[in-house]
Amino acid sequence: MRALRGNHIIASHRGGVSARWRRAGGAAAALALPLAASGIAAAPASAARGYAAGGYAAGGYGVTHTIGVGDDPSGVAVDPATRIAYVANGYGRLGGTVSVMDEAANTVTDTIPIGFGLSGVAVDPRARTVYVTNSGAGTVSVIDEATNTVTHTILAGNFPSGVAVDPRARTVYVANSGAGTVSVIDEVTNTVTHIIPVGSGPSGVAVDPAARTVYVTNSNSGTVSVINEATNTVTHIIPVGSGPSGVAVDPAARTVYVTNSNSGTVSVINEATNTVIHTITVGYGPSGVAADPAARTVYVANGGATTVSVINEATNTVTATVPLGYPPSQVAVDPATRTAYVTSPVGGAVWVIQMCGCHRRR
Repeated sequence: MRALRGNHIIASHRGGVSARWRRAGGAAAALALPLAASGIAAAPASAARGYAAGGYAAGGYGVTHTIGVGDDPSGVAVDPATRIAYVANGYGRLGGTVSVMDEAANTVTDTIPIGFGLSGVAVDPRARTVYVTNSGAGTVSVIDEATNTVTHTILAGNFPSGVAVDPRARTVYVANSGAGTVSVIDEVTNTVTHIIPVGSGPSGVAVDPAARTVYVTNSNSGTVSVINEATNTVTHIIPVGSGPSGVAVDPAARTVYVTNSNSGTVSVINEATNTVIHTITVGYGPSGVAADPAARTVYVANGGATTVSVINEATNTVTATVPLGYPPSQVAVDPATRTAYVTSPVGGAVWVIQMCGCHRRR
């Protein structure tokens, strides 16, 4: 497993974080993060130095809270219906855990012990179920949101990483980085029904439920595989940048966003033509990406640059760059509140990013 963690697949998924920085994360995760007098948690000093006056970067976005979670947080997902966020903490001293975070209170309300090497996390809001990939065990853990307990453990593939859900079809898609495959899981039976070969080092996975299409980034191939859900076959292979890692879909605009970790760019794919229509320069080592369709905004975690880039979908330009001070890994968005949640494996925390003034309306 150490060889796998050191290769290109994991480097791109983690945003190029060095071993030295990763070892520092354990101490940072234990720090208390008190609320400031204004009700906004103070960010680490190294991050705060980069803020504009008032705590917001150019473009009107800024960190409103910093929430301590477990060791080595990576994947993060939001259930907009319950306003709960789930954070996968990969490599704790006693194994991996999932932090359950109340969005309204910006606090961790529960911690769920799972396997080892937790990586990706996805939510099915309709079924109130959470899916977490355990890279070290080659499994997917199924969590019941009502009880915060693991109800099933599903054998997936070699080194599962990214995971995504199609709630309409009640189907889960898991990218197996070590096998070059995607496992298709039936939510009703909690069994793998199909294994789909894709490219080398699949990392990220995203679903467009309306189009019944799945997009998978192949980190070592420099491509994106397009899967038809009805046939469970790859219909297109799209060349993108070097080291593609994260992927997100805006179903309304029928647009896909792919982070190219080695290129420092985001490839914008038109779903209708399966072609790259724009390439946007962001920060160094981009990994996680999330889209807010209602706001037509995309958030990109730049692991090597310790920043988050905010992209305007209408213009395909970076309109804000939010400094964190720690290398971010993954990002998720709650479209109901226009809030982004960003994890850092080094900082041991989740950074909450909003537009200026959003938090005052809560």
